[in-house]
Parts: sequence; C-alpha cells; structure tokens
Amino acid sequence: MRKTGPAADRTYSQSMTQPTETVDRPQPTPTPAQAARFPTFGLAPWSIAVPLLALAALALGKPAGVSLVVVLALVLCAAIISAVYHAEVLAHYLGEPFGTLLLAFAVTVIETSLIVSIMMSEGSGAQALARDTLIAAIMITINGIVGICLLAGGGRHHEQSYTQSGVTHGLSMLATLSVATLVLPNFTITQSGAFYSSLQLGFVAVISLIIYGTFVVAQTVRHKDHFLHPEEADHAHEAPVPKARAAASAVLLGFALVAVVLLAKMLSPSIEAGVAAVGAPQAMVGIIIAALVLAPEGFAALRAARGNRVQTSLNLAIGSALATIGLTIPAVAVTSLMMGLDLELGLSMRGIVLLALTLLVASMTLGTGRTTVVQGTIHLVIFATYLFTTLVP
Repeated sequence: MRKTGPAADRTYSQSMTQPTETVDRPQPTPTPAQAARFPTFGLAPWSIAVPLLALAALALGKPAGVSLVVVLALVLCAAIISAVYHAEVLAHYLGEPFGTLLLAFAVTVIETSLIVSIMMSEGSGAQALARDTLIAAIMITINGIVGICLLAGGGRHHEQSYTQSGVTHGLSMLATLSVATLVLPNFTITQSGAFYSSLQLGFVAVISLIIYGTFVVAQTVRHKDHFLHPEEADHAHEAPVPKARAAASAVLLGFALVAVVLLAKMLSPSIEAGVAAVGAPQAMVGIIIAALVLAPEGFAALRAARGNRVQTSLNLAIGSALATIGLTIPAVAVTSLMMGLDLELGLSMRGIVLLALTLLVASMTLGTGRTTVVQGTIHLVIFATYLFTTLVP
C-alpha cells in the first residue's frame, strides 16, 4: 500500500514529475544492401521497374515469332498501366486541370512524333496516315472514351454532374478544327481531290495552333473554373505529393509514354499481318495503333469516372482530341511541305457523316451538365458503328 499524508503525497508527486532515465540502445547498422537500395521516392516499385523494362524491351527489335509478340504485348499493357499511375501522381501534385492537360499533351506530342517519323520513312505511302489517325483519335476519344466513362460512371453513381461551359468551349473548338482539317479539303478548288494546296495547308496549320493555344490558356489561366467542378474532391483528402516524387513521376511518365508508342510501332507489322489474316481493311491498323497510344488517357479517364470525377474524364477526352488535331496538323504540314509530299486530309463521305453525327450528338448529350448511362450508350453505339463500317465498308 502507498503511504498517505502530505509528505507522502509530495514525494509521490515529485517522483511523477522527474524525468525517467532512458537507456541508449545502439541502433542497428544498415546492411550494404539496404544502404545501396535504389530510391523509390515514395512510388510503387513496380511503377519504376515497368517503364525501364519496357524501354529495355525495345532492344529486342521487331518480333519474329508469336511468343515474342505476346511478350511485347504484355510489356506494352504494363507500360500503359504505369503511365496511368504516374499521370495520376502528377495530377495530384499539379491539381486540375493541369494534370489532365499534361497527360493529353505528352501523349499527343509522342503520337505526332510517331506519325512524322513514319511519314519521313515511307514518303508518299503515308499521305493518308495523318487523316486516318485524326479521325480514329476523334472517334476513340469522343465516342469510345466518353461512352465508356459515362456508362461506367452512370452505372455506379446513377447520375454525374460537370461544368457545362468548359465542355461547350472544347466541343466548339473541336468542331471548328475537325471541319477545317478533315472536311473542307474536299470542297476547295485550288487543289483537286481531298488535298490542300501549300498555302491552304499553311493557313490551316496556323489556325490549328491558334485554336489549341486558346484552349490551353482558357483551361489553365483565363477561365480555369470553367473546367473544374466544385463537387469533385480532386484528391483533397490525400496527403500532398512531395516535389521529389512528382519529379520522378514526370520522368517515368515520359519513359512509359515513349515505350508505349515505340512498342506499338514495333508491333505494327504483326498487327498488319493479323489484320490481313482475318481479311479486315488496312484502315483497322491505324485504329488499333491509335487505340494503343490513347490507352493511358482512356484508363485514366475511366478511373476518374468510376471515382465520380466525370469532369476530369471529359477534360481528358476533349483535350486529347483537340491536342491531336492542334499539334498533329502543324507538324505534318511542315513535314509534308519540307519533303514535297501530298497530304491527303479529306474524309470520305462515310467519314464525314460519322464525324457530323459525333459532333451533333456530343453537343446534345454533353449540353445538360449531367450525365447518365443513356448518353454513354449512345456514344458507344456510334463508336461501334464506326468500327463496323470500317470492317464492312
């Protein structure tokens, strides 16, 4: 029993307030393996290893057998997932809409570089490559990605909302660029056929840059609030991303995107052989390669929609379509003018009808500020029609 009384209480209180002595224990010395461990900067180890592995896989060259094709395809899928991971880290660090803009810009720059390199290597054999890539990118982003996101988001959250003004701005710019680059060449008379003259091509390249530059300024500076939705948390509940982690993700995102595009280019002969084996039209090759290149944005948009952030999904889809035209047309225009190539841009009547239907339906389905599975189903039906009529012209 503890003694009672004033003296005992005083002794007890002093014993409670005096600091207790601690015994300094020697800390374990890190092993050489722990000391030399590769820094991860707080990133998942697989997200660092996959882009480096994908770049190393490029040394294998064009696959000669089915087994190597399967291996490279698996590495390509892993690189796509890694790109989505690092894009989300950067989006958290930069905040919206800078994160989605960065991913769209990075993918489009690399995609444009791929188109230009193919044009320079194949010459006149690639005169319709830009046109086929542009229409495929528009159909994949506006119908495929938007349709899947609205269907998945609506199925999980019933109804989702977004800021209508930003989507309206993006669609109006996309309609202008699409008609000026893919439709108008069929109706000019300076050059016969679906071609622009050199002066006309230069003019279209300039206005493409102007429109895309205006979109970037509006999205990031002048009217940033038009591309954000107040109900979206935008990672507000998560801890801030350190600068070193964001810098590492930026570098690894670049590695992953380069690997995605170059692996897609390496696999393109195998894709062409597979398409020819099943008797599909050659245009399917461009659709498959465009789908592979746009896969990082598609997966990022789908994850955002399932997380009830449909504004981010729409920013990614529309921004990607705008970047594809706004950056690709100037690049291929300069390349064709320098090499003296004829650049076939005009769509067929079937392509014009599907493009017009896409723009018309998008202006209606995305003109209410709220989305459900109905809009998603409509866009996916148009995308399926595009694929079907490409296979069965």
